[in-house]
Parts: sequence; structure tokens; C-alpha cells
Amino acid sequence: MRSKGTLIAVFVILVVAFGGCAGCGAYNGLVASDEGVIQAWANVETQYQRRSDLIPNLVSTVQGAADFEAGTLEAVTSARARATSITLQAGDLSDPERLRAFTEAQGSLGSALGRLLAVSENYPDLRATEAFRDLQAQLEGTENRINQARRDYNAAVASFNTSVRRFPTSIVASLTGFERRASFEADPGSDKAPVVEFN
Repeated sequence: MRSKGTLIAVFVILVVAFGGCAGCGAYNGLVASDEGVIQAWANVETQYQRRSDLIPNLVSTVQGAADFEAGTLEAVTSARARATSITLQAGDLSDPERLRAFTEAQGSLGSALGRLLAVSENYPDLRATEAFRDLQAQLEGTENRINQARRDYNAAVASFNTSVRRFPTSIVASLTGFERRASFEADPGSDKAPVVEFN
């Protein structure tokens, strides 16, 4: 017959072993989820980089149009410079302010591009060139890919944040330094429909 002390020791060892295995599983799950967020962010950056790479070609094509509005081109060029100067590392994804600054810079670039394309309506010769049409189509496709990459990133962040908050994984997350990640939020004022005026 085993002593009561031996049974208690075996029980404690089993509980510690089970807790250790559960903790390792929770940690590995957090690592996998965190890597998913990092990969999704890399995809977002890839699409923004694609858009940024198209802009010099678009600007040079538009500059070829006689008397095209210089202010519009300057706005696009400076917005691109600002957008490419703000970069985020994986560790910055926990900082909503850094993500907001990145989003605002990219939003400014998107707005400047939108103005450039709107102004180009006044230049039928420019719009008739094949190079301009191709670049415009590539930009439109890139904007769609950016939106999809942002949705995928937000889904990865939601999954990760759920893991970080869910018990008992939340204990492992707090002990090992995993923090919630920031997701993309809608731009301020995007909840209101734009006013369309016909002159």
C-alpha cells in the first residue's frame, strides 16, 4: 500500500506536467497566431509598396500632358514621400498611434491620387494614351488588393487578440509578453456619405 505522501507527490507531478504541456500548447498557439499577423502585415505593406512603385510612372506620364496642374502633381509626390517615410515593424503593430500615423499617411496618398485622376478628366488627350489607361487600371487593381490585404490583416489581428484574451491562454500571453495588436480602423468621417454636387 502506497503512503499518502507518495500519492500526493504523484498527483502534484501530474498536475505540474499537465499544466506545463497546456502552457507549451498555449504558447505555441500564440506564436503561430502572431506569425499570422506578421505575415498579414507583410502582405499589406507589399500592396502599399506596389502602389508607391506605380506613382513615379503615373507622374511622369501625366507630366507629359501640356499644362497639367503642377500643384496636383506636387501633392501626389509629397504625399508619396510622406507615406514611404513611415514604416512599421512587427513590434509597432501593438501601438495604435503608430498604425494610425501610417494609415493617415497612406490615406493622404490615396486622396492625392484620387485628385490626380479626377483632374485628369479635364485632359482627354492624356486619358486617351495607352500608358495612362494601363497605369490607371493597375492603380485601381492595387487599391482593391490593398483593401483585401487590410481585411485579411484585421482578421488575423482579431484571431490573435482573441487568443491573447482567452483564458487560460491569457495567462501564458501575459507571462511571455504577447500583447494585443492594433487593427485598421475606418478613416474619420468615412461613416458619412459624401455629398455629390452637380454643377
